[in-house]
Amino acid sequence: QVQLVESGGGSVQAGGSLRLSCSASGYGYDYRTSCRGWFRQAPGKEREGVARSYSVDGTTYYHDSVKGRFTISRDNVANMVYLQMDSLKPEDTAMYYCATAPGWSTRWSDFGYWGQGTQVTVSS
Repeated sequence: QVQLVESGGGSVQAGGSLRLSCSASGYGYDYRTSCRGWFRQAPGKEREGVARSYSVDGTTYYHDSVKGRFTISRDNVANMVYLQMDSLKPEDTAMYYCATAPGWSTRWSDFGYWGQGTQVTVSS
């Protein structure tokens, strides 16, 4: 069974930085070739994909609202994925979720395994 655990959330002032981490464990799932991603959901809003990373060729994708500010990275040996968030804005406030999808996936909707989330709060 796939288990994803996020950490690193917290409260920060606008312009600050946070680094989220996500560990993956569980047998029967190839984390090293999987697509790893981060999503977020703010109160009253739908969950949206923030960033995703492909292991095969290192390709990354970002939501337009975080391009140039957020960076996704991964450590395939440790089955970890990270989200470095810089120049944070109040509108980045949300619960952030780590997720994983098959390596062939091409859509945000392909993600089927989720962590419990970590809260990020950015004050103005």
